[in-house]
Amino acid sequence: MFIELTDHLRCPAEHPESFLVLIPHRMDGRRVLEGLLGCPVCQAEYPITAGVVRFGDPLPPMPAPGAAADQPPASALHAFLGLEGPGGYVGLVGEAAAAADALAGLLPGVHLALVNPPGVPLPAAATSVLRSPRLPLKARSLRGIVLGRPWADAEGWMAAGVGAVLPGLRAVGHGEPPALPGFELLGAAGGWWVGRQG
Repeated sequence: MFIELTDHLRCPAEHPESFLVLIPHRMDGRRVLEGLLGCPVCQAEYPITAGVVRFGDPLPPMPAPGAAADQPPASALHAFLGLEGPGGYVGLVGEAAAAADALAGLLPGVHLALVNPPGVPLPAAATSVLRSPRLPLKARSLRGIVLGRPWADAEGWMAAGVGAVLPGLRAVGHGEPPALPGFELLGAAGGWWVGRQG
């Protein structure tokens, strides 16, 4: 896990959003390979092992490895996100994380937070891997998010994902477009939608 991502993480437990405290045990440069995240609200502790943050078992079940047949290519996801310039974080949830390597090449200097990716990807220079039953990213903390299956349709994930995006920036997802206050739908086709957070 990239150490600066700590500022963008939240405890996935059912309580008001709060910061997490990081205790690194083993690091490689700016990456935490082994350590612990603690929540000062509920006292929960979440291990970091092999660079992966483990908030708990993902629900619904993890998809099988491999890109979804109907997922847009990384170049299309890049266009949907509409991002230029380095810095900040983009979330890739579920099957959308299969595009991480290609998308990282199109977004130099942008860090990718892979939430419940298929298979067991190893964290890389531009990515951090998070396993969680709920979206563990703070509200209004991301430059963009792509919600892939199965979490795009899971209860609470769409609203949390759109809410994690900074105002004026974009969320992309699979399935029915969200009807959320302040969310502007920019387009939908082929089972995918893109919109802007108000």
